[in-house]
Amino acid sequence: MRSQITMNRCGMQRSLAALSMTLSALVLSSCTTVDLSVRDEPVRSSAPTAPAASSTPSASSSTGVTPPPSAEAKKPGGYYKDDGPGDAIPDGLVDTPDAEPKIEPIAKGPSKPYTIFDQTFVPITDDKPFIQRGKGSWYGKKFHGQRTASGEIYDMFKMTAAHPRLPIPSYARVTNLRNGKQVIVRINDRGPFHASRIIDMSYTAALKLGFIQIGSAELEVERILPDEIARMQEDKRRKGALATAKESADPMTRLASGSAPPVAAETGGIFLQFGAYAQVHNADAMRIRLLAGWPQDLPEPVIVQTGGLYRLHSGPFTSRETAKTAADLLKEVSQIQTSIVQK
Repeated sequence: MRSQITMNRCGMQRSLAALSMTLSALVLSSCTTVDLSVRDEPVRSSAPTAPAASSTPSASSSTGVTPPPSAEAKKPGGYYKDDGPGDAIPDGLVDTPDAEPKIEPIAKGPSKPYTIFDQTFVPITDDKPFIQRGKGSWYGKKFHGQRTASGEIYDMFKMTAAHPRLPIPSYARVTNLRNGKQVIVRINDRGPFHASRIIDMSYTAALKLGFIQIGSAELEVERILPDEIARMQEDKRRKGALATAKESADPMTRLASGSAPPVAAETGGIFLQFGAYAQVHNADAMRIRLLAGWPQDLPEPVIVQTGGLYRLHSGPFTSRETAKTAADLLKEVSQIQTSIVQK
């Protein structure tokens, strides 16, 4: 009997050992391997507001908010999860002009305090200087075509950026502190909502700054204030006026650029004539010289083509007497000699 009991006990022990090994195998087979070596990638959101108490992946699908990166496997390259550059990238993006700063009213909606992932952000609404240094990232195809916090549609190929606090819209000068490259972008979106990120650049802005491949870079963000924007606009206007004046003063510049001087249609009447020229650019050169001392009240000289020649005319005048009065005024004020012709 004792032998039988001993055998039964041994059989039970063997059964329990086998059951234990089976359970261990089942537990091991249900485990997943977590890759902790992949670097942390950009995180942002196109939604300016979201409930602080429900920042979960299920809630994010309805709010448009991308949750912070977990330890799940990520794609290689400088982007997070299913974001990235997309398949159809236009040529010549590196030559895209910077955003042109303009003085625009700040939008009311994106200027209100908001909470994302239990963190409250208070947007800037004053005109105080703002400079910030830290790690910046970029966002691409996942948000391309979606509505931004400004209400505009996000275009990853334009010079824009998302910032948690800068006014919407506003403009910022962004510098890559590693290579010295600098761009100007228009802030029209909110994000990124990650403790280690200060700004999310568009694809093109990140491309021009030189950190598309690595995904992030140490950047300096400086807001361009309205006073500076006004100075920039005035400088642009002044440079444009100088360029126009230089072109007008030098007919050969216009000739080299392929732009011909304006030639008026021939009309009847009484005119003052200042010469006839075989080449239109010679007539234009004389016209420019005449304009330098031209009285404001007289019709400006124009080039008229007749009989194979380019003639400089001013008029028409109602009579020979009024034409002679104009000729006398030109001679007295500007020492310009002329003759009266009638067609």
